[in-house]
Amino acid sequence: MKITKEQLLKALATFTLPGAGKDLISSNSVRNIQIFGSEIVLDVVIDNPTLQYKKKVELNCIQAIHKHVDEKVNVKVNIIVEVPEKKSNLIRGNKIPGVKNIIAIASGKGGVGKSTVTANLAVALADKGYRVGIVDADIYGPSMPIMFDVVKAKPAGREINGVRKIVPVESYGVKLLSIGFFTNTDQAVVWRGPMASKALNQMLWDTDWGDLDYMLIDLPPGTGDVHLSIVQSIPVGAAIIVSTPQNIALADARKGAAMFQMDSINVPVLGIVENMSYFVPEELPNNKYYIFGKEGASILADELKLPLLAEIPLVQSVREASDVGRPAVLQGSTPSAIIFLDFAEKVVEEMNKRNQFEDTKRVEITNTNGCSTN
Repeated sequence: MKITKEQLLKALATFTLPGAGKDLISSNSVRNIQIFGSEIVLDVVIDNPTLQYKKKVELNCIQAIHKHVDEKVNVKVNIIVEVPEKKSNLIRGNKIPGVKNIIAIASGKGGVGKSTVTANLAVALADKGYRVGIVDADIYGPSMPIMFDVVKAKPAGREINGVRKIVPVESYGVKLLSIGFFTNTDQAVVWRGPMASKALNQMLWDTDWGDLDYMLIDLPPGTGDVHLSIVQSIPVGAAIIVSTPQNIALADARKGAAMFQMDSINVPVLGIVENMSYFVPEELPNNKYYIFGKEGASILADELKLPLLAEIPLVQSVREASDVGRPAVLQGSTPSAIIFLDFAEKVVEEMNKRNQFEDTKRVEITNTNGCSTN
């Protein structure tokens, strides 16, 4: 039996879209129908990006065609999500006065050197003449005060237009704010999500950041309340994912990238940074030992169609530099310092590309399905 487009349209009009009150045809949700003998291909547009909704619509299409047309045909449904822009339903990230670009530095797993990468990127950008700030959003494990040798520093206060503002600590040309400045070094921060989000918002909004070309957000490992609070409250322009070459770290890095690429978040990922790519002994500077695996992040970057921004070696001097509070990029012409400076150049280049094609002034979340706000 030859299948016609009219038969398919009638079948698809027999069920109502969940929550819409209209069938697929009257709602103009079917954009394209292709018939290849016993195979049917449909393009269906919906406005709900959740996986559960997509699966339900796909299943309803297949069942309707099997019931009303031919139960033996193979049906493929391409779901296209188009979320209408309804201003009343948008959660908007408000612009921080004077801040041009906001980049989130994330990792799926702890211990991959994300904060070390953030600190060195910030100092490298400042060395190139950019005005840079860091928000240490790792509320439960702040490390920026140590990495910038300002553990004992306390942010000052300043009154601006009758409002009391926090003044960030400055070190190596970078403005810093961290929960570590407000707690004792041996004091554990044991807060629930809402409390952590409130503290983070105070660091962002109750602070006189001045003019910044780049604000780097050092996120906690994984995905959670702090990440969601960040993209809801400020216009994050892009994210960078840090990983080591190990498969177990790469698996979590893949999840971290997927979080930013969710329909409900939609923050562009600038690229992947592979930290601890290889070990270089001080006495054998020309030898490379791939103790955590080789080219893992490069393979992941290719898989996700993202740039590999840097391959940073495991070098004793980088660890020592972090411990004494003097980022390794300040070591002059050492191989590690050169890598961090090149990394900064690539970030600027990729961010400029991103700004040419998309408005970076605001990130809009149109749907928080799949994201916990409790």
